[in-house]
Amino acid sequence: MSVLICYCTCPDAASADALALALVEERLAACVNRLPGLRSVYRWQGAVEQAEEVLLLIKTTTERLPALTARLRALHPYELPELVAVEAAGGLPDYLAWVVEQTREPR
Repeated sequence: MSVLICYCTCPDAASADALALALVEERLAACVNRLPGLRSVYRWQGAVEQAEEVLLLIKTTTERLPALTARLRALHPYELPELVAVEAAGGLPDYLAWVVEQTREPR
């Protein structure tokens, strides 16, 4: 099972905190880091936009990604939330094992 790092932007600290807490409580993520102070420039509906956002770094597994994606879509305030998953090419084996353990579905 591969460990993933997922990137997700949120419009504010409150929505970022709510999303992070839900994902960890529901074992869809082992850990979520919240990085404030992000300035995004992007094209949306034909116009170039700029926004202050909060970046979430979500640690999960390939097995849990589909459920995480569905939950993120349900909770996120954006019409089209950013979710990009990148496979961890390596890392401290004990940490990677911890991510797997913390994201196991309860039996």
